[in-house]
Amino acid sequence: MSSPDPSALSPPELIRYARHLILPEVGAEGQRRLKAGRALVVGAGGLGSPAALYLAAAGVGQIGVVDADRVELSNLHRQILHGTGALGRPKTESAATRLSDLNPEVDVRPHEERLEASNALRIFRDYDVILDGSDNFPTRYLVNDAAVLSGKPYVYGSIFRFDGQVSVFAAAGGPCYRCLFAEPPAPELVPNCAEAGVLGVLPGIIGSLQALEALKLLLGIGDSLAGRLLLFDGLRLQVRELRVKRDPGCPVCGPAATIRELIDYEAFCGMHAVAPDARAEITADELGKALGADRAAPLLVDVREPWEWEIAHISGSVHIPLSSFGDRLSEIDPKREVVTVCHRGMRSRNARDLLVAAGYAPVRSLTGGIDAWAEAHDPRMMRY
Repeated sequence: MSSPDPSALSPPELIRYARHLILPEVGAEGQRRLKAGRALVVGAGGLGSPAALYLAAAGVGQIGVVDADRVELSNLHRQILHGTGALGRPKTESAATRLSDLNPEVDVRPHEERLEASNALRIFRDYDVILDGSDNFPTRYLVNDAAVLSGKPYVYGSIFRFDGQVSVFAAAGGPCYRCLFAEPPAPELVPNCAEAGVLGVLPGIIGSLQALEALKLLLGIGDSLAGRLLLFDGLRLQVRELRVKRDPGCPVCGPAATIRELIDYEAFCGMHAVAPDARAEITADELGKALGADRAAPLLVDVREPWEWEIAHISGSVHIPLSSFGDRLSEIDPKREVVTVCHRGMRSRNARDLLVAAGYAPVRSLTGGIDAWAEAHDPRMMRY
């Protein structure tokens, strides 16, 4: 007796996917392709949440989710895979629960690990298409190189405040991410979501477009975004498109490629931790010792916005938001040693530079911001 066809559609599946089946471009054959398809979502965050939900709803047979983080309260305005009840749980665990509830026909495979050069090729091996929902440049370059070396197309997405980008890279004959962005920007020029903010609905739009492109690739229908970069402006509700050509000199996908194995992407993007400049920065541990010393403690100047100050602040700090910093310098005692504080260290460095330019000294910025302070000295402090 022959075994049943694993891609055959059961009566409940015929009902579940009825609106797909009546589409001539999909039909029963296309739905069977989706059932046999395997998609990997890198990141169960703002982009990965809608992408994974729509892949599962569409009936993609195997969905992998890579993420090493846990659900935090500040995630929930945009990461719709997770709910309040999932706070503190691994994101992969929360994602698997939600996706399996949405569609129990789908095989959800959580990879609770950080995607790195040491595991990317192994993880990518079992999937047909990759969706990049990462939020940092080292992971984006890693995803690109691993996809090219694995021969797997991937759907790129990124968001910033009210803007988003989508494309398909590493498709047969098409460009890769390095063809468009040959070199990463300097780390100090790259604010993340925590520093720059993002409108919660934006990743829903961009992540849904990523799911659309992945489904088209699995079905083999339509024109993909390979060779095109879609630019979405949420404030103006405008969409533009740029052509992206394959770079014949690309070190990864070009004919004379020099990168044939994965590299250290933190180092490539200049992200390796280095000892802070003692003249410009102070660590949380050093600040703790300074505040507890017998000598005069430094003046803490918190440059975050008022709503951030309300969440948490270090006792004794002076609150002067960076947005009004230039007009309020007279409130800072020029005879005191000053330590500037923000969320994670970027705005405080800008404030420190302003003070130094105005003749204040000594001035240092708290490395890692109040987030590093909470981790090192005050576990009860609310983090965001």
